[in-house]
Amino acid sequence: MTADPAAATRPRNRKQLIVEAAGRVFSERGYHTASMGEIAAGVGITAAALYRHFPNKYALFAACADVMADRLVAALDEVPPGAPLTDVLTAVTRVTVAHRASGGVYRWEARYLNREDRRTLRAKFGHVVGRVDEAVQRAYALPDERLRASAALGAIGSITMHHTSIAQRRAEDLLSASALGVAATDPTAARRGARPVALPAQPVPRTRRAQILAAAVPLFARDGFANVTNGQIAEAVGLAPSALYRHYPGKVDILAAACLQAAGLLAQGVDQGLHEVAGPYDAVVALAATYVAYSFEYTALNTVAEAEFAGLPADLRQPLVLAQREHIAVWEQQLRLARPELDPRQARVLVHAGFGVVVEAGRRLRWRDSHENRDAVTALVVGALGL
Repeated sequence: MTADPAAATRPRNRKQLIVEAAGRVFSERGYHTASMGEIAAGVGITAAALYRHFPNKYALFAACADVMADRLVAALDEVPPGAPLTDVLTAVTRVTVAHRASGGVYRWEARYLNREDRRTLRAKFGHVVGRVDEAVQRAYALPDERLRASAALGAIGSITMHHTSIAQRRAEDLLSASALGVAATDPTAARRGARPVALPAQPVPRTRRAQILAAAVPLFARDGFANVTNGQIAEAVGLAPSALYRHYPGKVDILAAACLQAAGLLAQGVDQGLHEVAGPYDAVVALAATYVAYSFEYTALNTVAEAEFAGLPADLRQPLVLAQREHIAVWEQQLRLARPELDPRQARVLVHAGFGVVVEAGRRLRWRDSHENRDAVTALVVGALGL
């Protein structure tokens, strides 16, 4: 009996390699846009070989969503109970940075998991947040209901959501320090001399095209773009599904319009927030307060823009990429003026860490909008930036 040469050369960790490759593709392109053929090509196997390990795309996706949580749980289980906060944050940061290319699946795409898998994933991340919170409370005791622990994990997890090139060790040091800055921040301390944030008003939908957009955004935010049908959008506006095409060539064009509207509102908010600001420190605080206010004010619109951006075709995505770069460049410039020791890449990583704080702190607060919650999250962002 002769041995199968293909089996002899097949790596023993092929299933792990598949999950890693799939995590990268799902993180980059989104669950619904990614294909099994694309994932198989990333591992150097055929789609048929891929199906020998996973029966369908959902099973592979669920494995990807689980693996990052399992890694974090395992890393924290190796940290002794009562260990210093720096040890706990370092353990989380090391795992997250090492798997940054595939670790972003859980943040937005996990909503496509079924109820049971989502409950399991939530329990694992709840364990991680609990372990971090124990260490945070030992170091800086405050009754904040895990807000700082969630925000610190948001700062660390932000590395999975962008492509800034930075050495692994430098990223670990930077993100651990950022998370420590979050943990050391008292979110209840009032910001002295804080100016109220003036945001642009969301346009009133006076045209049929604008009404379609306004109706689609909450549906996309609640159910995910791929799960919303033209029929649902049309029903929300009181139209026949075929009538949508008189205003938008396709559903993806509605999504692109939503993302552009989000970028426009944020850009206007930044211009207003930086008006008559005295210096770089105040400018960074103003940027943080504006971004937090925008995220609370336009939660559904921002969620859609953040979560669905990757699924847009390249031609529709390009203007949004340019708008995002412009926005980050403003932050980067002001942060480097406030902290001259930072180089451009470090500043960019910290800016994204601030965004990550807003996402996870906002979720922890269930996006309940109030001056107190906005001020608390702004303070945590400033802490993440090391100011």
